[in-house]
Amino acid sequence: MGNGLEGGAKCLGSEKPIRPEKAVMANCSAVREWDMNGSMFGYHPRNPTQRAGEFGQNDFYPVAAAAAQVRHLSGQQLVLGMLLADEVRGRLAQAFSLRVQGVDHVLYGGVASACVYGALVGASEKQIEQAIGMVVSHYAPTVSVRKGLRLSDSKGAASALIAEAAVLSVTRCMNGFQGPEDIFRQPWTVFRRSGDATSAFDLELGWEGDDFAIQTMHFKLGLCAHITAGAQLGLLSVLLQTQGRLRSVSDIHSINVSVFKVLFEYLCQPSKRRPKNRSSADHSLYYVLARLLRKALAQADQLQFSSIESLWKDLILMPEDYTAEALNDPVTLQLMDKINVEYGGPEYDQQYPEGLPSRLHLNCAISQFDSGLVVTPPGFSTCVQYRSQEILEAKFQRLGTALKDYSKFDAKLRRLDQLSAAEVQTIYDCQLNESSRSIA
Repeated sequence: MGNGLEGGAKCLGSEKPIRPEKAVMANCSAVREWDMNGSMFGYHPRNPTQRAGEFGQNDFYPVAAAAAQVRHLSGQQLVLGMLLADEVRGRLAQAFSLRVQGVDHVLYGGVASACVYGALVGASEKQIEQAIGMVVSHYAPTVSVRKGLRLSDSKGAASALIAEAAVLSVTRCMNGFQGPEDIFRQPWTVFRRSGDATSAFDLELGWEGDDFAIQTMHFKLGLCAHITAGAQLGLLSVLLQTQGRLRSVSDIHSINVSVFKVLFEYLCQPSKRRPKNRSSADHSLYYVLARLLRKALAQADQLQFSSIESLWKDLILMPEDYTAEALNDPVTLQLMDKINVEYGGPEYDQQYPEGLPSRLHLNCAISQFDSGLVVTPPGFSTCVQYRSQEILEAKFQRLGTALKDYSKFDAKLRRLDQLSAAEVQTIYDCQLNESSRSIA
């Protein structure tokens, strides 16, 4: 490979070094399948010119990990790389919306990955600039990856594929390949679809103090699209009011949900009423709400109706909620048919992306229940009403059963910034519990 990049990187559950771009692709895919990541919605709380509202997840930490393993860096250097990835990706999301151009949000992850990987492995500024140019010019994905009746595996792998391309682009530029420069001002790119060559946006980066993009990031508290979190809170709020008195699908007459435009357009199309695989189901508001309610009906005698936190922890969507059996469960299908979603109008849009405004009304056998307008659900950086950390820890514990010794793995990651270079080489060392069946 040249340029001091011969060390290789490792995959989750393996001690064998392989080419860094392949390790990055595998580990980014694992992050996505585990869904143990955060989300942001491109909103700067103090600068109104930096609220473009582009969204995306931090699936790209494996890029920094691969670079640290290749160059035998310490845990502190690895963490700085992770933070840089979030800062670059988060600030771009605040400054310019890709989705209005028909471009998928993972492009910003690709840009950040090229920047971070290049910086950690010793690429020059010119090489990093050209690598970013290659990512934007040759690998910009369109939102078609998230559209259609049946979403494919490539939707879940979108982050992994562009991260792989970013690492390859850096490697090629470090080995003498010349990529395009000044990509953010180049005419006819995704940023400048016109003949002029002026900058499409101003970009701010945090260098010191307490103004960093990661501080506005939100944690996903369930294996589904995070923009459904407001509607999930609405459902749990009305379930809390019922105190377990709902026991069967016949008790539910109708569920009416009002949401903001982005959620309505992305996750509430008619085709979303019958998702056929996980990639479609976790991006269906109908399925997410129906599955939560299905579990609540089935577990009514065991649930603790004492708080939103207790319900969220007990009902949180897990991989088993996306098996073929779960997707075709008759009760879940019946519940989806009882859910009606409408666009809430400008009042809702004005509160996004600062929040995820949603309202849910449940008409059932015992009475009618209204969640009221909910804006900042658990997991949001600005949420103070609920104990997000408590729910997050429960999520980690549940998903951690995929590892044979989760507590040991978790303990190492919690002191990541203190690890030596030798310890960084072992961060992915663990034994996996292989499932007897795949999650279709």
